[in-house]
Amino acid sequence: MQGKTVLVRGAGDLVSGSIRRLHLAGFRVAATEIMMPLCVRRLVSFAEAVYAGSIAIEGVTAVLSSPADIDAVWRSGRVPVVVDPDLAILAARPFDVLVDGTMAKRNLGTRIDHAPIVVAIGPGFTAGTDCHAVVETLAGHDLGRVYLAGSAAPDTQVPGPPESYLFAPGHVPDALRSTQGPTPWHGILLRAPCDGTFTGSARIGDVVRAGQVLGLVDGARVTAPVAGVVRGLIHDGVRVAAGLKLGDVDPSGDPSRAVTISEKSNAIAGGVLEAVLDGLRRSRRRGRGR
Repeated sequence: MQGKTVLVRGAGDLVSGSIRRLHLAGFRVAATEIMMPLCVRRLVSFAEAVYAGSIAIEGVTAVLSSPADIDAVWRSGRVPVVVDPDLAILAARPFDVLVDGTMAKRNLGTRIDHAPIVVAIGPGFTAGTDCHAVVETLAGHDLGRVYLAGSAAPDTQVPGPPESYLFAPGHVPDALRSTQGPTPWHGILLRAPCDGTFTGSARIGDVVRAGQVLGLVDGARVTAPVAGVVRGLIHDGVRVAAGLKLGDVDPSGDPSRAVTISEKSNAIAGGVLEAVLDGLRRSRRRGRGR
């Protein structure tokens, strides 16, 4: 991996595990983001560097950078995050690997010729057509699986279940146990009640009670659906649309889960690292074949 460069498109919580894993594996990793990221699990999203200037997640630090500063940031042992939603940086400098981690459930313009190895995360991509490998994001048996042909499972438009360790046996909160339907974990999500600008009154890591007001969207209250710990909350001042995810409350009550990478993000990271290493191995074989 010595000297190999990776550009990750997007730096939200589900791809931040991959950014960290690739960095620790020895790759020189840079990430791109939009001007105002919509991440809710901000304390485990390298995208937070866009707002805060820098963020450290489980021993890896990312800093907001310009394209001209990338090499200096790499020399300092950190991950540069550049505001560049359209991948304009690729016109100025090549990368050995491109990872699309936008989690947009559709392709926003990533092409298989953007880099020698292109890895896409989640639905909306076809391996062999617009990328070389796709990593599964659907919770379940295939989470983190790498596809070298075909696509990940289609978007279900239904939020996945919480981590498998979320509740100890026999300790599912009453508010979730009584929820009708096959997906009671929906109760932990916070969604915008209307279009408007969000203003928070709680902070990530706060212990809250069911019904407590956590913020407002143009005066409309956003309340905690269950008691627990605020695991994620979107930034103040962000303009949101009705129904947009604003955050979530973890009913386990464990505040450490607000500041550590989730098992889903780590499972995806394993798939991304596998796909990148397999791509490098295939490239070496092709080189020896010539």
